[in-house]
Amino acid sequence: MLISNLGFGDRSCFDGFYRVEETMAKFGEASKKSVKSAVHREKAGTLKSGKGGKGGRVKSRKQAIAIGLSEARKKGAKVPRKASSSR
Repeated sequence: MLISNLGFGDRSCFDGFYRVEETMAKFGEASKKSVKSAVHREKAGTLKSGKGGKGGRVKSRKQAIAIGLSEARKKGAKVPRKASSSR
């Protein structure tokens, strides 16, 4: 929850009126859990890339996060869409 004083400097001058903004979560709990699991497997050295895990061992943290998000999407978790490339 974000509380701001509408730019009026001192709190007392506006008599305690504050605007409250709530931000929506971009990722659901299930997707966070999936990414956490993927990063954990990457650290343990058991996370593999490629279809069915037949590729090489994942060495990059970014790659581990991408695999976790991909797995979450397949399960139907709340995950933002992949960025589309403009060609």
